[in-house]
Amino acid sequence: MARRERVMRMSVELPLWRALTFYRPLTMAYAVGLFVSDYDRYIRPGVAVAYYAVLALWTFATLRKVSGAAACTGRFLLCDLAVALTGILLTPLAVAHDRIVEGGPTLPSIWTAGAVLAFALKGGWRWAAGAAALVGIANVIQRGALKQDTLHNVLLVFVAAIAIGYVVEVARASERTLARALEIEAATRERERLARDIHDGVLQVLAMVQRRGNALGGEAAELGRMAGEQEVALRSLVAGGLVPASRVSEDAAEGALVRLVEEPDEPGRDADPGEPRDLRPLLAPHAGARVTLSEPGAPVPLPPVAARELAAAVGAALDNVRRHAGEEARAWILVEDEGEAVLVTVRDDGPGIPEGRLAQAEGEGRLGVAQSIKGRLRDLGGTAELVSVPGQGTEVELRVPRADRGKGRR
Repeated sequence: MARRERVMRMSVELPLWRALTFYRPLTMAYAVGLFVSDYDRYIRPGVAVAYYAVLALWTFATLRKVSGAAACTGRFLLCDLAVALTGILLTPLAVAHDRIVEGGPTLPSIWTAGAVLAFALKGGWRWAAGAAALVGIANVIQRGALKQDTLHNVLLVFVAAIAIGYVVEVARASERTLARALEIEAATRERERLARDIHDGVLQVLAMVQRRGNALGGEAAELGRMAGEQEVALRSLVAGGLVPASRVSEDAAEGALVRLVEEPDEPGRDADPGEPRDLRPLLAPHAGARVTLSEPGAPVPLPPVAARELAAAVGAALDNVRRHAGEEARAWILVEDEGEAVLVTVRDDGPGIPEGRLAQAEGEGRLGVAQSIKGRLRDLGGTAELVSVPGQGTEVELRVPRADRGKGRR
């Protein structure tokens, strides 16, 4: 029944790259439109036409390069910036001087901002600042002087590029933190599942060997002593291996957000086939001379995983009855189908649990209630409530919702 976690990675930057992919053709078309509307003010329109032909070819040929950080290489960024700077420096050759003095747009116009933004998305605010500085220098050269409107445009591109680059860096740091947190959470859930399996099997057997060995004496007593030592060591290992999900490290892979999806280790082994499973046959083996099972006359359908885990939690509760209340203690199992949820109550007539005993047991590595019962119900999206009055027995209420909310949680 083992399950493993598959980690799928996706980048929060992807929408920004997609926006840049649309931005470049639109701004290229805008620059061409400005040229057409102001054609009579170009002293050498052939220079502009040649540049726009190159610009259009470059823009559409490199759309794939700006689709993501992996495709956008440093060499491409330098070539892209060179195309923008060339257009800026060619502007005095194609446009009348009076238009330049009036503050008219350069040949690439606002297409240049797309080249700077690509630097920001790829390398953060430092790369963006360098690219924006080169664009500013080119604008001053083509104007022949540092005018107020030129300074305004340069500062606007500079501030916008640095701001976007900084936001990208913060997003990447947040992604690394979140990725690591989710990986730790997945590892913690897997350890909790293993702890439940160990408690339900290995630890129970070791405890039984210890008790029987001490009762038989002789060589069996030595075997029981060794089993007791191994039980204590294994409980300490299980309890110490549970890592809180809040402990976050920043060593995760860069620029990735993880989504956790549970998959069965073997095809079809743990996957829900779609057919609900009746809970009653799974609980029937627990009924006996000392355990009374009360169930509805109609089937109690649950998803297979939920039915299996709920039956295992009931078994863990009965193990606790036999272990702490004694072999002669009586127990009652009541199954109730509430429509949206299934409620199973396990009650015994034992001495009850002293106040604070559960917390003490969990601290000692005895995780029967914490993991085998409460942990299972928590993973199913349900609840486990334990009510115990010293001298009046213990009652455990296990509630599982019909919707399998415990699976595929992100």
